[in-house]
Amino acid sequence: MSRVRFDYTHVMSDLIGPEHGVTDSDLQVEAPHAGAALKSVLARREEDLRWLDLPYQTAVHDEILEYAASVKGRFKNVVVLGIGGSALGNIALHDALNGPFHNLNPPEGIPRLFVLDNIDAELIAGFLESFDVTETLFNVISKSGGTAETMSQFLIFREAILQKLGADALKDQMVITTDEKNGVLREIVGREGYRSFIVPDGVGGRFSVLSPVGLLPAALVGIDIKALCAGAAEMDERCRSTDILKNPALLHSSIQTLMHRDKDKNISVMFSYSHRLKSMADWYAQLLAESIGKRKSKEGKDIYTGPTPVRAVGVTDQHSQVQLYVEGTEDKWFTFLSVDEPDVNVTIPKAFDDLEGVSYLGGRTLTELFQAERDGTRIALAEAERPTATIHFDKVDAHAIGQLIFMLELSVAVMGEHYKVDAFDQPGVEAGKVAAYALMGRDGYEERRAEIESSKGDWKTREV
Repeated sequence: MSRVRFDYTHVMSDLIGPEHGVTDSDLQVEAPHAGAALKSVLARREEDLRWLDLPYQTAVHDEILEYAASVKGRFKNVVVLGIGGSALGNIALHDALNGPFHNLNPPEGIPRLFVLDNIDAELIAGFLESFDVTETLFNVISKSGGTAETMSQFLIFREAILQKLGADALKDQMVITTDEKNGVLREIVGREGYRSFIVPDGVGGRFSVLSPVGLLPAALVGIDIKALCAGAAEMDERCRSTDILKNPALLHSSIQTLMHRDKDKNISVMFSYSHRLKSMADWYAQLLAESIGKRKSKEGKDIYTGPTPVRAVGVTDQHSQVQLYVEGTEDKWFTFLSVDEPDVNVTIPKAFDDLEGVSYLGGRTLTELFQAERDGTRIALAEAERPTATIHFDKVDAHAIGQLIFMLELSVAVMGEHYKVDAFDQPGVEAGKVAAYALMGRDGYEERRAEIESSKGDWKTREV
């Protein structure tokens, strides 16, 4: 089995200098705090952090696989209706494990996957115009069952199915993932008889990719969810140690904290040197931003904290962002995603032997060039005293992706203890939802709507 490794060589002061680098002494000082933070998180495993046990829910995995087998070959498309944590993990799994061109030519009997993670009318109208809903299975995902974006999509595509196929087809064309007992979507499941899967209590959206939220769409498009969860379970075992130098999640969370708190690196860049892993950086951006970006500490004090996540893709962003990274403000640290053994390779043909600017490429491979570009970027950053860590993959497979997901989820959970914030709430997001409910006229939000309307009188419009 492949093993994901966390390499922190290039964040250490002996390589990039003491101003921006971490010392062994720094890690030793941080170690007891990190160990205590890990114990605090793991103590909640059986209480309200049930996402920690998702890799071991074999009965749920079997139920998902049974359903996937029952609909295999019936649909050309699987469409996820969801947003945020219901969407980003699905996109990341699909891009990593099915590759960039799966939807152009999927394997026999395997559908294409589309994740409609927005409610822009042009996106939804365009899909309705371009796809036959009779050939499509819709997976509606909302833990609360009240997410306005997801429920709007549900109503639109439910109506499209009714118009094309009638009410009897709804149960065949839609599958629901939501709370076991509560919420309007669960009530609709009961009324209309949809097949449904459960988002367990203690599993927030951004920590839900190893629940039916991510596993069901993955299984429907041929991803090995057993291997995915086995990889997560392996990382879980590795991350139970309170020894900071033996636990990759603990080490990653501690370095993030040191970089931000002691080295003034308030921007965390995930730099994917694998096109298949580029969407993992999008998934991690939500995980980090929503979990750690908080106004209030656990004690209720205003602290306005949290690193800002940025996503970059090698080699694309060498030609758009690296100039800033090497010579710009010293407020960033970098985590590379790097694959040692890609599944495929392409040889560069020999030609133009008399032109040195081209001839040196002939006979080499794209993997050699890609890895040289990656190493060149890392060297340039190191010489500029910019700290970089690397998460190494032997290869990209389901087992390795499961390891990465669990490592980063646990790292962020532990960061919550370091930053002294609740890593599992999202009051800033909820404030925007409440305002939207009020503006849309939802019952129970009349007072908030009145507040918004009255405040508009104080606004002075400025535009050109």
